Amino acid sequence: MKIAQIAPLAERCPPLLYGGTERVVSYLTEELVAQGHDVTLFASGDSITAAELVPCCERALRLADPPVEALPFYAIMLEEIARRADEFDVLHFHIDLMHAPVVRAFAERTLTTLHGRLDLRELQPFYRAFPRLPLVSISHAQRRPMPPVNWAGTVHHGLPRDLLTFTPQPREGYLAFLGRISPEKRPDRAIEIAARTGMPLKIAAKIDRADKVYWDEKIGPLVRAHANVEYIGEITERQKSEFLGGAKALLFPIDWEEPFGLVVIEAMACGTPVVAFRRGSVPEILDHDVSGFVIDSIDEAVAAIMRLDSLDRETVRAQFEARFTVERMALDYVDIYRRLSAGASAAVLPQLVQPSQVSLAV
Repeated sequence: MKIAQIAPLAERCPPLLYGGTERVVSYLTEELVAQGHDVTLFASGDSITAAELVPCCERALRLADPPVEALPFYAIMLEEIARRADEFDVLHFHIDLMHAPVVRAFAERTLTTLHGRLDLRELQPFYRAFPRLPLVSISHAQRRPMPPVNWAGTVHHGLPRDLLTFTPQPREGYLAFLGRISPEKRPDRAIEIAARTGMPLKIAAKIDRADKVYWDEKIGPLVRAHANVEYIGEITERQKSEFLGGAKALLFPIDWEEPFGLVVIEAMACGTPVVAFRRGSVPEILDHDVSGFVIDSIDEAVAAIMRLDSLDRETVRAQFEARFTVERMALDYVDIYRRLSAGASAAVLPQLVQPSQVSLAV
């Protein structure tokens, strides 16, 4: 099949540091190429891929210094996609909603994976306004707040089998927190759990500009107040195996309706069990008493930490291989692509003006 993958521009594919959506797009793109499909990736110009790369900005926008406005670059991307739309059997979008007006004429040949939260009030009228847009959820739990829409399926994320190294026995035995410093991720809960269990906690997380005050006023002081807590900042993909594999458990103490939680399956790939609060997709992704513990309070989290030795790390890894590989994810998407392609109307696209050469420098 001829497939277009349309990635966010905040990070490159794959990201240098944090970037869950771009990471998933990269894994999917490379696996589709490996499976023999003709794939074109619309992404930042510093992306690395075996697909044909269409650069829509010179480099990833989040790390631009000074900061840049993203909208003009998405407009450039969407103009190029509209111009080339008839080249593809399916166009797979990962940029939320801004493409919806542009793809009206060929909506039946598009697929949009919704990677974020869907409980925002303004989303309901939006999706009612674009009822033909085929959508994919990344968990069944993610769908709960939505009005009736054109769901094409649910596809759980997947990782390459050899991306992260299985660690049968962690040497250091600390608790790990990985991701982003923000109120909904609740690093303060992780710190309290570590304090009550007496175990070391290592926090590897980025701090967005929007969350700087939260760090300065809430989390930073907590880290400094606890000798057993270490903040190590953002880590690279290469550092992730050692960080997660060396942990006794990953703490996932979220306080929001998490649509998926990529770090949960990353930990599972390392054989590291996860102690996670029962919010969003957690009960759907984590098998209680098998790959970790699904809990409802800090008291339950502390009790779960005391039971970690009852879990077998080889079984945790086996759960990852059975449910969350990139091969499975790609096959799930290809099944949806084929259904969409078979059912799409042969609408003739309007003739679009060739865009002029535009500088993409950031």
